[in-house]
Amino acid sequence: MRYRKLGDFGVKVSEISLGSWLTYGGSVEDERAIACIHRAFELGVNFFDTANVYRRGAAEEVTGRALKGIDRDDYFLATKVYFPMGDGPNDRGLSRKHIMEQCHASLKRLGTDYIDLYQCHRADADTPLEETLRALDDLVTQGKVLYVGVSEWSAQRIQEARRIQAALNLDPLASNQPEYSMLQRKIEEDVLPVSKGLGIGQVVWSPLAQGVLAGKYKPGEQPAEGTRAATPGDQDMMSRFMRDDVLEAVQNLRPVADDLGITMAQLALAWVVREPGVSSAIVGASRPEQVEDNVAASGIELGDDVLQRIDEILGGVLVAAPSGD
Repeated sequence: MRYRKLGDFGVKVSEISLGSWLTYGGSVEDERAIACIHRAFELGVNFFDTANVYRRGAAEEVTGRALKGIDRDDYFLATKVYFPMGDGPNDRGLSRKHIMEQCHASLKRLGTDYIDLYQCHRADADTPLEETLRALDDLVTQGKVLYVGVSEWSAQRIQEARRIQAALNLDPLASNQPEYSMLQRKIEEDVLPVSKGLGIGQVVWSPLAQGVLAGKYKPGEQPAEGTRAATPGDQDMMSRFMRDDVLEAVQNLRPVADDLGITMAQLALAWVVREPGVSSAIVGASRPEQVEDNVAASGIELGDDVLQRIDEILGGVLVAAPSGD
């Protein structure tokens, strides 16, 4: 496993990390989820990502139980705040009240004294940015959070946040968590260059495009039962990738992976982490074998000729991203 700095910050994280979206605390049985986390740690993964909203706290609880027997110094734990955690008017967003209350709730569910990386899960147009940033800074001052980050924020909002933090001497943003894959490259337009200039690292989600880039979905075929594309509730997220032209192009990547002696998932992950602005690629897994396959992508180098072949194959089917904020 290779390790990278989180942007310009001193802490080092594994370039392949393990997330818990749509899996732990819900569709994946607890014991299997814990087995995935333990196997990932054995293979060198030190970065584990979750969020309070994943299964309304259940993913945090499972993650906390899995990490309980591991020395706290040996892993980097991230979670998030923003989405509704109740029916009340203050049970959502990035107000000081919601951030403080949810940080304390996450600490309890995770069974830890501090969170390594606390992230704003989305932008909140209803809350003054300064209020959000002061609340995050207070959590750092209190020792409950070590680094602060955001997810799916626009380049403009990231710039404004860092301007406010510099003016008020607040702890700066260390990371952004955007969607990024061979099929969805929107951050290359402005988020990535702006973040690089500010020393902010990307910890990207869906580097396998919801599993599509692993090659398991074929054009003209119904998704197999039990897969994400066949699961009610997940299908909307999957629909932009499940076009036949996209699936056909993805299948054309198979000879590229075969020529390199790697799996299609490893090819997709190696493509993402080839980008110096990416600190870590977050993968999901329901079985330890998936963890092993994904982690093996660390250290794979793709030559310019391979990158050109990938662009030629996928250039006409790149998928648009949902609006960040």
